[in-house]
Amino acid sequence: MTARVLIVDDIPTNVRLLEARLTAEYFDVTTAPSGQRALEIIAEQQIDIVLLDVMMPEMDGFEVCERLKGDSRTAHIPVVMITALDQPSDRVKGLRSGADDFLTKPVDDVQLMARVKSLVRLKALTDELRARAQTGQEIAIEDAMRAMDAANSEGGRILLVDNDTRSAERVAGYLAPAHKVDVLANPADAVMKVADGEYELAIVSMSLGDFDPLRVCSQMRTLEQTRALPILLIAEDTDRPRVVRGLDLGVNDFIMRPVERNELSARVRTQIRRHRYASELRHSVTQTLALAVTDELTGLYNRRYFDRHLSLMLEKAREQDRDMAVMLIDMDFFKAVNDNHGHDIGDAVLKEFAQRLRRNIRGVDLACRFGGEEFVVLMPDTDFRQAQGVAERVRMAVAERGFETPELRPLTVTCSVGVALNEHQTDTPEMILKRADVALYRAKREGRNRVVFDAA
Repeated sequence: MTARVLIVDDIPTNVRLLEARLTAEYFDVTTAPSGQRALEIIAEQQIDIVLLDVMMPEMDGFEVCERLKGDSRTAHIPVVMITALDQPSDRVKGLRSGADDFLTKPVDDVQLMARVKSLVRLKALTDELRARAQTGQEIAIEDAMRAMDAANSEGGRILLVDNDTRSAERVAGYLAPAHKVDVLANPADAVMKVADGEYELAIVSMSLGDFDPLRVCSQMRTLEQTRALPILLIAEDTDRPRVVRGLDLGVNDFIMRPVERNELSARVRTQIRRHRYASELRHSVTQTLALAVTDELTGLYNRRYFDRHLSLMLEKAREQDRDMAVMLIDMDFFKAVNDNHGHDIGDAVLKEFAQRLRRNIRGVDLACRFGGEEFVVLMPDTDFRQAQGVAERVRMAVAERGFETPELRPLTVTCSVGVALNEHQTDTPEMILKRADVALYRAKREGRNRVVFDAA
């Protein structure tokens, strides 16, 4: 995933060093020599993440961060503060000023890229939710901003997975005054435990003996009930490569041992507040859109909503020079299901199809019922390789297991998929949909139950 990174530092050598590291990873880098100039750039451009030096003349990084987080238009932009200060109190001050993370100079390459990639992923999801709110009604964004202001971070329910009794007691003791902490000594029970409880954060120790902590994290990310649950790793310095892998799996944050009480509390507060805000945002979007833009049978968005949202997202992709894909899906021989088994069975199959579709796309993807047995998925910031992976996952999820229906043996159902990307600056929503439709027709003609990409 690419992103536009703003580096704010008054020392040119520091700027060039960070710029070289990020450019090598294909990030689009913009720079600012002062806090005031950074605020001006953010007001003028689309910025995905800010790397902010603390010690600057006139306006230090803490003040810049407070201004960004205090403005509803920029509060959602992740901020990583970078400084030579290495006292725990400085890290805590940075996090309390609203920073999403805090790195100490000289910046470790692994930590830098891990933090940036994790926060960029979160920013992409937040942007998509905000765009959906905008597509529904402007009031949803206003409600979401009020929800962010109102979201607190006290009284959180936390699950701590650690089979080292002394370590677990110490960490729980740091958090217990402000939060309710449940300690789980058997990592194998972690997924069942979080699925049954209404937890707002999972803290997983990287030192679990013979049990792989990343297995715990990956299972949490694949389970429907815990897919959005924030995860924080407690790691040793030797765990850095595995921490990076964890962030790729969807882990939200990590802290290194020895665990400093105030830094842990600040990171926990940040994750719980962000989780509560995201929950309120999703609730606001759902409530505001209502039935006018959703399909009553499947619960997916309808074509009316999709047409408007496609126009909005195509314009954003064009402005930011980003990829976007559209996946058009048609259930094979669905007319025979209705003709042979009746429309009640057909409706049950459609509902289950929609559920499988929703489970096998990503959080940023938008699934809609296009009409009848035809569905469409809008995939922002998605190139050919990513689109192919999602499309094949959806196709296999439909074909690999029969559809359960009342009083019948499971029905075998397959689907054909056509995919098109925004390839030209002159592309319109109609042109992209037409190319996806042509690819879908080819998939049907070539034997069905396959994915075909537009060859334009």
